[in-house]
Amino acid sequence: RRRLGCRVQKIPLDMGGTCPNRDGTKGRGGCIYCDHRGSGTGAAGRGEGIALQMERGMEWARRRYGAERFLAYFQSFSNTYGPLDRLLASCREALSYPSVVGLAVATRPDCVDRTILQGILEVAGGRMVWMEYGLQSAHDSTLRRINRGHTVAEFVEAVELTHRLGIPVCAHLIFGLPGEDRAMMMETVELLRELGVEGVKFHQLYCLEGTPLARLLRRGLYRPLGLEEYASLVAEALERLGQEVVIHRLSGDPPREGLLAPLWSREKGRIRQEILARLRG
Repeated sequence: RRRLGCRVQKIPLDMGGTCPNRDGTKGRGGCIYCDHRGSGTGAAGRGEGIALQMERGMEWARRRYGAERFLAYFQSFSNTYGPLDRLLASCREALSYPSVVGLAVATRPDCVDRTILQGILEVAGGRMVWMEYGLQSAHDSTLRRINRGHTVAEFVEAVELTHRLGIPVCAHLIFGLPGEDRAMMMETVELLRELGVEGVKFHQLYCLEGTPLARLLRRGLYRPLGLEEYASLVAEALERLGQEVVIHRLSGDPPREGLLAPLWSREKGRIRQEILARLRG
């Protein structure tokens, strides 16, 4: 709003991609919490192309939020994993709408290089670009436990390369991962602060039917965070990050079907109020 004078809304897009820890390059099955849609909309699996997804998304955002301009947000799976030409063609298609002012591209930190980033910048043609990298945890032991298939060092390298090209970074982290305590979660926040990432997305670990995490839940090997516990973690993280960091998300939005735990994940307004209450305190 400050830069463009009006509300700008992200439109989530699904190119129908995959990830290297799904197709056997680095592993199978994906992250233990990720569903068959790659933590996205599943639109590609329903046969919806980028143009249809953009048009439906913009219409919804105009009605719901009064948004006038939009960012094309390539959300599902690892969007820079696969043929670069396909990604750039999808970016051009999304940017063809006059009201689209830029791109947000979500991916894994081990799936970017200078050629990919320069290609995205060239297609954007001076419009806004955000690269969104899933870190989830600053602990390699946790990343192995959740089957991420990349290291903390690869995340640091990706952020530094992206910054050298003048592109802002939004880092994704998850609170409540198996084996992590509060100190470990705050160490992840501190890494993001030290790296100077421009944006952060907070997610609570939620458990969906059909995922490896669901099996851990049923065996008693995973304990979901309580709402008050999660709100306290986010409030402390916000204080540690500082006011210059853009907060892109305060909590994850699970799909309507298949959520096993924690059930408070559906109550987005309540989550926000709990976080604000702790900040006021």
